[in-house]
Amino acid sequence: MNQPEAHLLVVDDDERIRGLLQKFLIRNGFLVSVARDGAQARRLLGGLEFDMIILDVMMPGEDGISLTRELRRKLNTPILLLTAKGETASRIEGFEAGADDYLGKPFEPKELLLRINAILRRVPQTRVEAPPKVLHLGQVRYDMDRGELWRGTDPVRLTATEAALMRIFSAQPGHAVSRERLVTDLGRDDAAQERAVDVQITRLRRKIEDDPKQPRYLQTVRGEGYMLQPD
Repeated sequence: MNQPEAHLLVVDDDERIRGLLQKFLIRNGFLVSVARDGAQARRLLGGLEFDMIILDVMMPGEDGISLTRELRRKLNTPILLLTAKGETASRIEGFEAGADDYLGKPFEPKELLLRINAILRRVPQTRVEAPPKVLHLGQVRYDMDRGELWRGTDPVRLTATEAALMRIFSAQPGHAVSRERLVTDLGRDDAAQERAVDVQITRLRRKIEDDPKQPRYLQTVRGEGYMLQPD
């Protein structure tokens, strides 16, 4: 049985693999953020609590094992390593760095789910309750667990589409999401719906921004899409 409350961080330098893993895990009930390298992963870990990190070993620059070793000095968050290497020595190196499990590529998606859930079942026995996951956007705050937007002490009413957009953006703050991806994740397959997404973004900005015409928090990233940039 999957644990739908779990927030996973997927770290992989391959954009295609990041996207596939994110979509697959979201479809299976998880909240998923993604990072392209160790630097972006650290930024996300500095502002959000995660239940597990799924980390590719073979990344240019800082590899996954080195990152695991560094994270273990500060975090107890479970780490599942993904790699094309299948040699015993590589697995041992990953475990010695502090990984909780190790899955070789290619792998069956069902096996990944089984390993994720097996690790998560072990964690609550030794883990203290995590603090609420809240993103701060100036005077506005977004409760990720409840999917609620607040301005001070006043709740901000969101439409179903606005709520869905906030879930998508809050899962990967500081990371641009393409209009095509937003159309797909909102369950709309028609490319003409991109314009409708633009309209929804404009409406959402009115509820988040002090000056919607000069957005600070829900930004447009030229050539890439839209990005939620919390404080």
